[in-house]
Amino acid sequence: MPSSSSAPSAPRGLAYQGLKAYATLARAFSRQPRFFANTQDALLEEASRRTGLTDYGDKGFEEGLGILLQGYDEEAQLNAVGQLNVRQELLGVLSARLQLIQEWKTHPEAQSQNPERPLFILGLPRTGTSALHDLLAEDPEHQVLEYWLAASPAPRPAEGISRSDPRLKAARRELQAIYALDPGLRALHDMRADGPEECRHLFRHNFIDDTFDSMANLPTYGEWFRAQSVSHIYDWHRKALSLVQLTAPDKRWVLKYPAHLRNLDELFHAYPDACIIQTHRNPVDVLPSLCSLVYRLRCLYSDRVDPHEIGRWQLEMWAGILERGMEIRKHHDPARFHDVDFTEFQRDPAGSVRDIHQHFGGLFNDASTDRIHRYRAKNPPGRHGRHAYRAEDYGLTHEVIRERFSKYIETFGLEERPPSEGT
Repeated sequence: MPSSSSAPSAPRGLAYQGLKAYATLARAFSRQPRFFANTQDALLEEASRRTGLTDYGDKGFEEGLGILLQGYDEEAQLNAVGQLNVRQELLGVLSARLQLIQEWKTHPEAQSQNPERPLFILGLPRTGTSALHDLLAEDPEHQVLEYWLAASPAPRPAEGISRSDPRLKAARRELQAIYALDPGLRALHDMRADGPEECRHLFRHNFIDDTFDSMANLPTYGEWFRAQSVSHIYDWHRKALSLVQLTAPDKRWVLKYPAHLRNLDELFHAYPDACIIQTHRNPVDVLPSLCSLVYRLRCLYSDRVDPHEIGRWQLEMWAGILERGMEIRKHHDPARFHDVDFTEFQRDPAGSVRDIHQHFGGLFNDASTDRIHRYRAKNPPGRHGRHAYRAEDYGLTHEVIRERFSKYIETFGLEERPPSEGT
């Protein structure tokens, strides 16, 4: 592991500052080397007790859960609070699975209302995917998967979510806990309980998802997960959206998750008329920022995080995903794709949204432009602070990144911004 002098500065808040409950837990518990050993059945039983439900559906998900639990004990080097956090997260995922299956039983009619021509925002993280998602969510003709609804899928309330709804309150508490542990995370990735969220939550129900090994060092799980077929995961994803849209079937979905890029064939099988928006930015400008995000997330769970390991892993993983995405695109109708350049989007966000509507169909007028300008004025880039990072902190150089992503950079003609540290 790199010496402390070569590691990025520890994120503020990681001593559990500002969150008294976690500070109390940190003092009351010590790390247990085999915290998750033999707990799989106990977790399933606890989630059933919390929800009053017992039907987990197909038991295939238990294989991934078991590999995760072993990895948390043997590889992740979680600290005491990390162990407690992970346990609560797993219980939340299991509870959401139970509740979703129950909702499908309650609303069988949802399965006849498949989403039509959904828009999927893909691309390397830190390329404007979240900002574009936010702007497209402002369109009253669109619907998105808000954070609270992603965490607890159910038919969207016809009259909108009440501020007193326990699901919204639970989502707010979850995000408050994350940002209290590391307030600086909001400058990297601002999540709101009632704001657009990635559809990654729907993959977590089957324990086949990138999120788990982004949050903790889980190489065995990562190797297993990337070898799995994900066709059934996309069927689950489609069924969940069909349920959520039950009260608004005519509104077009706008969904976002960068990891979809490695699974375009499976995505198109589940959504034959899906439309893809791919954002682009030079990886030299992006990868150090992405490594910084993963580093800070892992520091929420472990006191032993290797930034150089993160750099090597993110370099190879995302270069591979982008190359796979380019190869898959060759076998599909080019009209299904629309590319958005990050620099152009930053310069003229309304113009970028207008171009998306012109390519895929949809109403864009003066009211659309006004909505975008109002949103950007209220939520300017960098409103939560500056995100500082350096490639060297993660064992990388601009030359190494440029070389590894050379095929992608050349294909899309991506230029680098002037050298600086952070964004």
